[in-house]
Amino acid sequence: MEWRDTGIVLGSRRFGETGLILDAFTREHGRQSGFIHGGNSTKKRASFEVGTTLELEWRARNENQLGNFNLSEATANRAAMFMSSRLSLTALNSVTSLLNTSLPDGQAYPMLYDATEFVLDQLGDRELWPALMVSWEVGFLRTVGYGLDFSKCAVSGRKNGLTHVSPRTGRAACGEEVPEYVDKLLQLPEFLVNSEADASAEDIGKGFRLTGHFITNRLYAEAHKPPPGSRELMLRRLSDMEIVVF
Repeated sequence: MEWRDTGIVLGSRRFGETGLILDAFTREHGRQSGFIHGGNSTKKRASFEVGTTLELEWRARNENQLGNFNLSEATANRAAMFMSSRLSLTALNSVTSLLNTSLPDGQAYPMLYDATEFVLDQLGDRELWPALMVSWEVGFLRTVGYGLDFSKCAVSGRKNGLTHVSPRTGRAACGEEVPEYVDKLLQLPEFLVNSEADASAEDIGKGFRLTGHFITNRLYAEAHKPPPGSRELMLRRLSDMEIVVF
């Protein structure tokens, strides 16, 4: 079996003396792992930095076998691009860690792949990417099966005035429709339901609290493991720089 695809490096680990096993999120073949002969050499390893986009060729005798990767030149070496920004690198690690620890092997998610490429390419713009990251996490959660629904109020069916989200169902609600339950609901920032709305530092904080609830208490709790520490580090640095207000 063999295929060719574009993929984002999610991680790598040494195998033997000089080999490397590479984990990648590919557009048409999902999360995939493959062996790279001599990949642990100093010269080659720089090509496999987390977040790098590569053109990949995968070969194996059958689909259940660990295949071999052959690689072309990197089309985007983002770790090198953001080396001078600890904040951007932490955001890069948060995205790739979430994907690497949550996606099933071999399941294609082309829309999530395209959204990931877009967000990673914006990490040099500190004014833009935090709000984009919240939206990306919403899409990520929907992709992996936690269908957050912000289309209408779960109580009245209204499509405007949505202000909160149920921490249990992930469905939106108008706070004024259920005043007795507002304190138990998660706040829904307007920019997640209205693309023309501005995203303030406080709104971005609300967004990360919303997605963080489902990432921590649903996605990872059901797998009996904690979420990646890189996400918490990203949020802490965003807060320290007052880009996000929690």
